[in-house]
Amino acid sequence: MGNTQPHNKTGRKVVEQKLENAKKTGVLSLSEHKLENVPSQVFEISKLTTLDLSKNKITVLNPKISNLKVLKSLNVDNNKLTPGSISDDTLISLTKLKTLSLNNNQLGRPNNNNNSTNNGGGGGGGGGKTNNNNKSKSYDALPTTLPKSLKTLLLSNNSLSNIPRCIVGCSGSIVVQLQLLEKLDLSSNNLATVPETICNLPSLNDLNLDNNVIVSLPTSIGKLSKLKVLSVRNNHIAGKRPNSPQPLPKELWTDTLLIDMNLHGNPMTSTQLNAIDGFDVFLKRRREVKNKDILGGAMTDLSVCGLK
Repeated sequence: MGNTQPHNKTGRKVVEQKLENAKKTGVLSLSEHKLENVPSQVFEISKLTTLDLSKNKITVLNPKISNLKVLKSLNVDNNKLTPGSISDDTLISLTKLKTLSLNNNQLGRPNNNNNSTNNGGGGGGGGGKTNNNNKSKSYDALPTTLPKSLKTLLLSNNSLSNIPRCIVGCSGSIVVQLQLLEKLDLSSNNLATVPETICNLPSLNDLNLDNNVIVSLPTSIGKLSKLKVLSVRNNHIAGKRPNSPQPLPKELWTDTLLIDMNLHGNPMTSTQLNAIDGFDVFLKRRREVKNKDILGGAMTDLSVCGLK
């Protein structure tokens, strides 16, 4: 099953002790153990609620993880997951899962080997393209369906060229899969657009799109009525041009609960931002929030959102 030896500083006995403790606490961290596979004993800990597999060398997420029926938090950051590394039946049965962190993997990069297990469903998100050669198969970045219980999904730095369909759905679809999702991190990917279907996340209040190549946001983002925090730092959003739709739609400012917006690193000035339709509504709302000290003074600059 490949190399499952831990880092020298935390030898096998330490790992065994962690496994024993996890049976009592329901919490297990195997971070930084140079694992290529998850130890089989992990899947026998039926009471496990928190599992940290970050900073290893895992290439495929073992479907047996579906045995962990009460798992609430799964961290697989900083591994070697690629399109197809997570099969469709791996996560869907984790009905208690609240937090899924997959930062710093390679989920958006085409995988040329055939060791992956995904069946090539509708996960989407920049997976490998179909090859006419039957020996090569297309895989998606994520499984077709994610647990509906998810509240936090972290996918930073995965070379995603589009937002996976299992998150936002398809155009024209009325099915909302992730109704409870509150926080979504898609920073440091290759996203050029945000689909209209972003509105299929009715509970979303925190969206991070930093460090992409986005030039505008869709009007439908205004349907995220609970959105409070939006960060789009270091993108390509410019000021409004004559006879062109404004890159940040009026609905974003007027129809959401947005109070924290960061545009630092975009080719837009604070003067251009202040000229955008609806921005005055946003400023008024932020001032009211600060006056009530709801954020405990965390907000400092009400007018420029990170712009000069």
